[in-house]
Amino acid sequence: MPGWETRLPAFPWDSLLEAKQRAGEHPGGLVDLSIGTPVDRVPHAVRTALAAASDFPGYPTTQGTLALRESYSRWLARTHEVPDLDPSAVLPTIGSKELVAGLPFQLGLGPTDTVGIPELAYPTYEVGARLAGCQLVRLDHPAQSGSTHVSLLWLNSPSNPTGAVLSAEQLRKIVGWARAHNTIVASDECYIDLGWDSQPISILSPAVSGGDHTGLLALHSLSKRSNLAGYRIGFVSGDRTLVDRLLQVRKHMGLITPGPIQGAAIAALDDDGHVMAERSRYGQRRAVLMEALSDAGFRIDHSEAGLYLWCTRGMSADATVGWFADRGILVASGAFYGPSGASHVRVSLTAADERVASAAERLAA
Repeated sequence: MPGWETRLPAFPWDSLLEAKQRAGEHPGGLVDLSIGTPVDRVPHAVRTALAAASDFPGYPTTQGTLALRESYSRWLARTHEVPDLDPSAVLPTIGSKELVAGLPFQLGLGPTDTVGIPELAYPTYEVGARLAGCQLVRLDHPAQSGSTHVSLLWLNSPSNPTGAVLSAEQLRKIVGWARAHNTIVASDECYIDLGWDSQPISILSPAVSGGDHTGLLALHSLSKRSNLAGYRIGFVSGDRTLVDRLLQVRKHMGLITPGPIQGAAIAALDDDGHVMAERSRYGQRRAVLMEALSDAGFRIDHSEAGLYLWCTRGMSADATVGWFADRGILVASGAFYGPSGASHVRVSLTAADERVASAAERLAA
């Protein structure tokens, strides 16, 4: 009988190994702009809080501490206009990718269900659907589904890879459609704190949801805004009934955020200063790379928010990856994210200032 591995696509990053080797042979060394992994320091207040919470010999609860869930609710209210979110409708996760990959299964979906993902999408949305044995459909608006009933619809704003932002009006229309068709909406908002030319809005905002979170789930992460990718801490919140369903399943699975990490997360959520400082760093790197790419003949599409530049020069994605590799720069193929990305590449802002400057010099040469 075929196993789960027959249902999974190839791991996209493995296909970059040859390009990475070529890029690493450049005299100036490799500039890795492929994976969006933070390179800047973890904020001091977070490291201090982690140390203070390190004497934690017992098991934490799957639901997380009330202090953590209250801190998250305050953050959403303070920075993203989501007032009065009940902490009982919040769950900490072991990073956001873990939940993305497990959400269809944890919601009880299976072979008779269809999961909708964007035309250009974070690959783990597809992985989660296939692990649960669900059917998959790519669509940028749920109305494109026709007569197919979509059980779970993924949104991603700001988008990875394109950096596109869905407006409040667009989100309202999608929520209205989903409620009329009994579809759960999962909104991946992991880059919500990194708006540049557009201001992202949460699906839980009253301007979108009307104050009613029924059928809605929002996913957030501290990996990008606080440089905590190594801490593996994220959140899911929204519809209390759905969150409770996830809680019951996750109790059985032992999906528990470590206690010291919860303490560190409170410090990260309560401090807006380090987020603004990190935004400034990324903004400067973005400006350098945008100018260098434009001068090198690339067109930058969308990219109004998030940590990536979505660009093309009219060549195939694979040829463009090779073009960058010849200059010692590693970027991600747009084909990783769906067929319509076949002529784009994704360029990450997550490299040290010196590496970004080196990439700009190589593009100019």
